[in-house]
Amino acid sequence: MTTATLSGASEISRQLAAMEAGCAVYALSSRAKIRLTGEDRIRWLNGMVTNNVRDLAPNHGVYCFLLNAQGRIQGDLYAYNLGGSVLIDTDLSQRDNVLAHFDKFIVMDDVEVADVTATHTAVGLAGPKSQDVLRTAGIQIPELASLETCIPKCECDCNCVECTVVRTDDPGGSVYEVWLAPDQVKPTWDALLKAGATVASADALEERRILLGIPRYGVDVRDRDLPQETGQDRALNFVKGCYLGQEIVERIRSRGNVHRMFSRFRIAGAGIARGTKLLAGDKEAGEITSVASMADTDGRTPALGYLRREFMDKELAAGGARVALVR
Repeated sequence: MTTATLSGASEISRQLAAMEAGCAVYALSSRAKIRLTGEDRIRWLNGMVTNNVRDLAPNHGVYCFLLNAQGRIQGDLYAYNLGGSVLIDTDLSQRDNVLAHFDKFIVMDDVEVADVTATHTAVGLAGPKSQDVLRTAGIQIPELASLETCIPKCECDCNCVECTVVRTDDPGGSVYEVWLAPDQVKPTWDALLKAGATVASADALEERRILLGIPRYGVDVRDRDLPQETGQDRALNFVKGCYLGQEIVERIRSRGNVHRMFSRFRIAGAGIARGTKLLAGDKEAGEITSVASMADTDGRTPALGYLRREFMDKELAAGGARVALVR
């Protein structure tokens, strides 16, 4: 390992520590925002996604999959009921596919779709001191439930016209997003740093994602995967009524399981690439989809991937290295 690599690992560790015990701030310019308006927006979207949008209270959101008729995942997104509109939040890499998917299925519905990514961006905060940092920066928010939004009472000097704060459903705990216009990012960013936040890089965020076992669409979740294979039960609702791909999802539920599951692993050593096959003896047992850049204190590297159910209790290997399933 080179000195530069050691230095980089040390910096990522420092940023991870801030997200675990303090507060880190990071850019969310890689997210896209799409606004749905029109009288049929709720009914129509409820028939497009895997979760319940119909009964979503104002100023609350929900995580969803978009499926095709064969039940395969075509994308993932958050849908927020903002009263007069629904705001879709998804990864920027998915924007064109989501827009095309929506456009394909709007026929006689009173639904208007607008890509508002250019005028809506966000800054993220992660860590148990995030709300304290917001408060110190002059952004006063109430206690928020998971995926609840609010327009905060602002007494900051960032000169923003108006922002929205949402508490995410991140499994790491206190994680917030501040939605605002692009020209308001720098003053808000500066105010958060002045209030005590540490800057977190994209590399640190990716490391944290893998450590927490959060799948990413396009990396861990692909358009050939089925919803129940991903283990993301938070994206599914079984009583909401019909939606595209529902028949396949319901069939899987009635049968009780899928043949493989998204899982967390620890690999002895380093150097395993994503895409490496998992083996149980001489049998293919699954694959690795994400690998952390740093090993833990025991010299094992965190990774994510899929494992077939019949090999859950077997000894595993990948690329010649021993692999332990994290249960």
